[in-house]
Amino acid sequence: MASHNLVTGNSVTRSTKLGPEERVAALAKLKDKELDILVVGGGIVGAGAALDAVTRGLSVGILEARDWASGTSSRSSKLVHGGIRYLEQLDFRLVREALTERGLLLQRIAPHLVKPVRFLYPLKKRFTERLYIGAGMLLYDIFSYTGGRPPGVPHHRHLSKSQVQKLIPSLANNALVGGITYYDAQVDDARYVSSLVRTASFYGAHAASRVRVEGFIKVGERVVGVRAHDLQTDEHFDVRAKQVVNATGVWTDDTQRMVGERGTFKVRASKGVHLVVPRDRFQSAMGLLLRTEKSVLFVIPWGRHWLIGTTDTDWYLDKAHPAATAADIDYILEHINSVLSVPLTREDVEGVYAGLRPLLAGESDQTSKLSREHLVGHSVPGLVVIAGGKWTTYRIMAKDAVDAAVSALDGRIPASATQDIPLLGAEGYQAAWNKRGKIARAFGLHTVRVEHLLNRYGTLTDELLDLIRANPALADPLPGADDYIGAEVVYAASHEGALHLEDVLARRTRISIEAWDRGVSAAPVAAALMAGVLGWDQERVDREVGFYLTRVAAERASQEEPNDESADRVRLEAPDIVVTN
Repeated sequence: MASHNLVTGNSVTRSTKLGPEERVAALAKLKDKELDILVVGGGIVGAGAALDAVTRGLSVGILEARDWASGTSSRSSKLVHGGIRYLEQLDFRLVREALTERGLLLQRIAPHLVKPVRFLYPLKKRFTERLYIGAGMLLYDIFSYTGGRPPGVPHHRHLSKSQVQKLIPSLANNALVGGITYYDAQVDDARYVSSLVRTASFYGAHAASRVRVEGFIKVGERVVGVRAHDLQTDEHFDVRAKQVVNATGVWTDDTQRMVGERGTFKVRASKGVHLVVPRDRFQSAMGLLLRTEKSVLFVIPWGRHWLIGTTDTDWYLDKAHPAATAADIDYILEHINSVLSVPLTREDVEGVYAGLRPLLAGESDQTSKLSREHLVGHSVPGLVVIAGGKWTTYRIMAKDAVDAAVSALDGRIPASATQDIPLLGAEGYQAAWNKRGKIARAFGLHTVRVEHLLNRYGTLTDELLDLIRANPALADPLPGADDYIGAEVVYAASHEGALHLEDVLARRTRISIEAWDRGVSAAPVAAALMAGVLGWDQERVDREVGFYLTRVAAERASQEEPNDESADRVRLEAPDIVVTN
């Protein structure tokens, strides 16, 4: 990594690691000096803001109360998309902006993580619907070219009923009269965020998860820093900064209350539930986009699985652990079964997850009508608030937040550079992909295994292969989760900031939603592998496994409950893990 010394601004070699030692070093820096910008919130927007600020040459810190992407940013539909449904709302600017970002993510910023995905829109009416939806798809394609580069995905196409039936044999015969296919993109949202934080850290940002902001420091009316609580060590300390960026998503209103000011805008939480179903439960060469009475329902190809969702309902309960109910699951099954020849049942559901969208509260009573636009506020000197928006446009949101923060700093600060800054692992990805067969033979691995690693780590796959070279047993798959190997667990703890077993099973990998047993059999093996990196004794290993198994049991039980209130109560029976050394 020595070649990167100049860009990171360090006189010594800087590694790409975001491990326990780097966390200690980051905390020491945060306590030691006044920063230009401190970002509160380690989701997609906060991580994006940290990278944006640090690559402008500013001194930057970022704090997250739990794990990176542990809130909304790990529980999305995992789509990078323009938002077909926003065309109908005539929100052309949002669609165009999102499609420009989609092209950028696919082709420059993260080609190893963001991939094209094909969808079918089934048509129910012969002529009028084909004209109406076809016009919208044409507009979608045209907008995708307006960012100054090709869109990176093929154009939409019209299909007859027989063409659709060949491509999707499992559709019910009476479900459609034809269809239109189009492309968007998908991403492992949590993996993207951890890569984004690592990239910010690589350029010099001081990043620490499991540090909760419990108050703001003010001089007169001005915010000059935060009071922080390290949940790993129980230490309390202050962090000073010229500007603080509040990027806490659905927690925005709560964070604003700590300043003692009424927020300039309100954020409303909308719950979205997704089901994970094995790929073999129905035959289809592509995903589906279905209209519901409230919104849209996506069926998204996801490795050896389908993701099916989402719901769109108000949520006023615990924001950290939104719970899916039996009613949510039945709603999704009912809508997907309306177009399948062989219906899905509860027994077909491998995994379930619920997330909260941070919507800007407006006049509408329906969350599906609330804006996905974002707003930046500077209501208190020293504090910038960013809220709303959608996953795909995180980079624009981050840029706007940092623009607002630097407007109050002295001197000439460079403009945002993130449209030209790939994530770690992106550079050289295509060349590595082209020689994946050679890599597989050199390490005695199956080519599919190497493809899996390249599509998760890009050219950083070398670092995982080094672990396997040193300990060949790390090439073994995890019990009950064949897609993942032991090296990925070790790497999550040593390089990707994972501090707890849940961080690895729920976010660095997606075992908690992809495995039939939700990761129960993988948990003891993964905890033992993490122990070697993080210095856990057997008591700590047992405790981590115990916490994880309790979480899985509570989630499963909440999904049998009839309504939000009872599901929330059952889910909260599993406590959050907090370690005090």
